[in-house]
Amino acid sequence: MGPKLLILSCCAPCSCAVIKKMADEGVDATVLFYNPNIYPSEEYVKRRDEQRRVCETFGLKFSELPYEPEAWDKAVQGLENEPERGKRCSKCFYMRLKKAQQYALEHKFDALTSVLGVSRYKDLAQVNEAARRAWQVSVKPYWPTNWRKGGLEELRRALIKELGLYSQTYCGCKYSLAAARQKDPSEQN
Repeated sequence: MGPKLLILSCCAPCSCAVIKKMADEGVDATVLFYNPNIYPSEEYVKRRDEQRRVCETFGLKFSELPYEPEAWDKAVQGLENEPERGKRCSKCFYMRLKKAQQYALEHKFDALTSVLGVSRYKDLAQVNEAARRAWQVSVKPYWPTNWRKGGLEELRRALIKELGLYSQTYCGCKYSLAAARQKDPSEQN
């Protein structure tokens, strides 16, 4: 049996191609859902349930950490007016990757990766820098993989359509929702 891999995921549309690839390659992978940034709580439930469904579809394990929006609010306090891809996002990535690192160590995973940089809304270099900081004292490796390459972006789009995945128009936090509503006032998510 190969190494145990933990995949931190934000949502099913961002992770579906990676999950299928890991399943097809027989990787011993678990998808971790830790997203205290998602707002409102109904949105969190939708995204979590879709993530679980994709894991079940492809036979990967799913694990969820508690939903902690108050902890997230505290972590990003003072950064409310930062733009998308700004300091608030760096802090958010760091918080989630640090928690994933702790989970990986406690549950004896050999490595961690994330799909936090898959979305067009996010900056992969920013995610990888947050991961580097979160993992700088860990003996376990973080795989800073660009999951947009190698045909995975095309596969991702096809799977979203094939599986009828719920797709959202904002990254998840209340500030990105407000920005999405500003761009498109009809946005009701």
